[in-house]
Amino acid sequence: MTDASAPAPDGRSFAELDALSTEELRQQAFTLARERHDVRFFWSVLRHLPNADEAAALDGAPNSVGPTLDEAAALWRELTGHGYEESAPLLRAAFIDYLMKH
Repeated sequence: MTDASAPAPDGRSFAELDALSTEELRQQAFTLARERHDVRFFWSVLRHLPNADEAAALDGAPNSVGPTLDEAAALWRELTGHGYEESAPLLRAAFIDYLMKH
């Protein structure tokens, strides 16, 4: 984590970022990561989503196509800010940390 007393590169303080909604933080962090071509950031976010474990456990067998699509859809909803569930605090912290560092 970064020093909460030091401003982000764009001059915003931790308190200013923390006042934003999780969705606003996600949008800003994702925009910045896309501009920086930061695949590592997106990968770290995917690994912390609630449905990531279930999707990784599927073997891709023909009889698991339905569950595979369902899990992919669930991951997409979470990645786009719909359904963070118990991961919301962790993801929120990751978004703030990313914005504070970059």
